[in-house]
Amino acid sequence: MKTNVKWRVSIGLTGRVLKWLPVPLLFPLLIGIYYAEPLVPFLVPIVLSLAVGEALARLGSEDRLDPREAFLMVAVTWFVIPLFSAIPFILAGTGSIAHPVNALFESMSGVTTTGATVLLNFEDHSRSILMWRQIIQWLGGLGILILATAILSHLGVGGAQLMESETQTHDVNKLTPRIAQTARLLGELYIGLTLLLVILLYGLYLVGMAPNMGLYNAIAHPLTAVSTSGFSPEPDSIAAFSPAVQWVITLFMILGATNFVLMYFALQGDWRRLINSEEFRFYIALLAVLSAITAILLVLDGSYGGPIETTVRHAVFNTVSIMTTTGYANVDFDLWEAGAKHILLICMFIGGMAGSTTCSIKTLRWLVVIKGFRRDLFTSIHPEVIQPVRLSGEVVGEDALRDIYAFTLVNILLFAVATIVIIIDGARVGIAISEFDAMSAAAATFFNIGPAFGIAGPFGTYEGFPVTTKILMIMLMWIGRIEVIPVLVLFTKGFWMS
Repeated sequence: MKTNVKWRVSIGLTGRVLKWLPVPLLFPLLIGIYYAEPLVPFLVPIVLSLAVGEALARLGSEDRLDPREAFLMVAVTWFVIPLFSAIPFILAGTGSIAHPVNALFESMSGVTTTGATVLLNFEDHSRSILMWRQIIQWLGGLGILILATAILSHLGVGGAQLMESETQTHDVNKLTPRIAQTARLLGELYIGLTLLLVILLYGLYLVGMAPNMGLYNAIAHPLTAVSTSGFSPEPDSIAAFSPAVQWVITLFMILGATNFVLMYFALQGDWRRLINSEEFRFYIALLAVLSAITAILLVLDGSYGGPIETTVRHAVFNTVSIMTTTGYANVDFDLWEAGAKHILLICMFIGGMAGSTTCSIKTLRWLVVIKGFRRDLFTSIHPEVIQPVRLSGEVVGEDALRDIYAFTLVNILLFAVATIVIIIDGARVGIAISEFDAMSAAAATFFNIGPAFGIAGPFGTYEGFPVTTKILMIMLMWIGRIEVIPVLVLFTKGFWMS
């Protein structure tokens, strides 16, 4: 039976992306040389990615990339890159991530900017391996997306669709006449924010306000702060650093979760576009309100105690970290009182702005859902009135509204199913997982948050889950990062045959 999908186009483009993987692999290789650490874990994937990438590129064809091929290319690329990114963990042969399933879990968590980890003892791993974890998260934020978009740009609509698939904004097409130029501009902004944070963190170290930072950490953490990813080479995450560092990183988590297109316009002097964005105002308001509620709950909880600045900092930092899907922690919030923990659980379902490096459902969709629901309540009382849903003055089409409703519903259903499977699979092997802990683990992996509660808490690890559950979580991270549709559509007969 003949398929209507030109799969060789998708495979060929995936190969072109894969051939670029040796470039980021050179950075941990240089670190390994500097610290006299084993180099084989990086040399082997450099050779393999070049060879396999070239083979896939040759297998591909030069046909036009239509929407079906774009869907296939996105799904395949976001799975192939983690496969090859896991090779250094396996070849290093140390610690819990040497196991193939754990290596793929850690790699998928990195490339999808999830931040969930199966590491048990950080000291078992070389500096080059720990830095590789940081790099793949930076790539997952915008690097691989922009790289793929630049490669796809000469094919026209396919490149634009891939960019829109990730950014969920049509403003991308208005930046420049060509998607390649757009990719370059957004990439420069992404790199610029990363370098700025490197300078700030190292500057704090030099003036004595961040004694535990050093150059290594000053490079490692911006890679996963701007990308809202959450890996840290420190077992205590951001709790290992001073309050000044924590406040600075809080700001950059907020920036990383802000629409990059709007930030680009703001840097060009067009601040009005950012300020007039309903989504931006909604995003900032949610961060402020949820942080305030968390802080109040912690103050009211007499067992938490501590100076008011510490309480506020912990509340703001962790609320921002979870809502922006970063997953850093500056305190063990698993020990917080129930109300504060439930606020963080709610934050897992929100996410940052569309067109940012964040995951989850995103504030744009929630804003449209709220406006749509409010419109439906009004028209149920006044059925004769035609009232469109507007966002920043623009009418949201009914088709787009239904798509957002469907997307939100599908995400919640998949989350619910994943929660049940995690509980059942844990019971199968004799691991008692509470409903709350299972819900948080399902949300943290599916919405690419990172830390959860219980054994997978902020200073915990996912290593304790059964292998079958970790395989499920690998799939959840993959599906969640590319926002469900590019994966689910592959399992429909109509995609391949109609």
